Amino acid sequence: MLKNILLFLSFLSLYPCFSQDNSAFQEGEYLKFRVRYGIFNASYASLLLKNKVYEGKTVYHALGKGETTGLAKLFFKVDDTYESYFDKTTGKPYFFNRDIYEGGYTKKLNFFFNFNTNKLRIKNLENNEEKNISIQPTVKDVVTTLYYLRNNPKMETLKKNDEVSMDMIFDDDEIYQFRLRFLGKEKITTPLGEINTLIFRPLVQDGRVFKEQESLTLWISDDRNKIPVKIKASLRVGSLVGELINFNGLKHPTTLKK
Repeated sequence: MLKNILLFLSFLSLYPCFSQDNSAFQEGEYLKFRVRYGIFNASYASLLLKNKVYEGKTVYHALGKGETTGLAKLFFKVDDTYESYFDKTTGKPYFFNRDIYEGGYTKKLNFFFNFNTNKLRIKNLENNEEKNISIQPTVKDVVTTLYYLRNNPKMETLKKNDEVSMDMIFDDDEIYQFRLRFLGKEKITTPLGEINTLIFRPLVQDGRVFKEQESLTLWISDDRNKIPVKIKASLRVGSLVGELINFNGLKHPTTLKK
């Protein structure tokens, strides 16, 4: 579910905009989510933002963790880590780490971005193999995009049925193109109280045509923080619901109460 939270948020990026003065977040921000299947708690996911020094420069270090809990852990164990080091001024990534364990499936990849040459070096830690690919200067990893999009002023001017798109690298050498449709606004009740939200739904590519994936819905806080508060994924049997259950260090006021 952590992967889904990051991916769905990443659909929202439009055009470059990264300003410290108007930033939607700050060092020390912490978000925690609970994922439920029906009445059962299935997993927890968290995102923590800190200042770190990377290659002699102070940057943001975003760390995402996700793991199953309780009975779900016995049937399908998940232990995922996603982390990114990105520039505090431009928002461009320097390094991305994907280390996942999902029901026996593993993936351990390091991504090294070089925007001076527009090259990306990808190292597979499981077999020690490396590859280099060419990238566009706007490409980002999934974690960096999450924070980058939240500073985008165009989020304030979206109209119903507007679509947004972006390119993002997530796995090995695949660069994904995503689109997201804005469905409107809604005031919802969460475990932390009521909050006004923006509603989005991803579009998936079927050949050369993008079609709406009605099984996925995302709610983002309609305030200056632009944090995810709810995600719903409808399954063949039942549904998964991810909700924000705790937070710390938000930069701007919120109606949510811990």
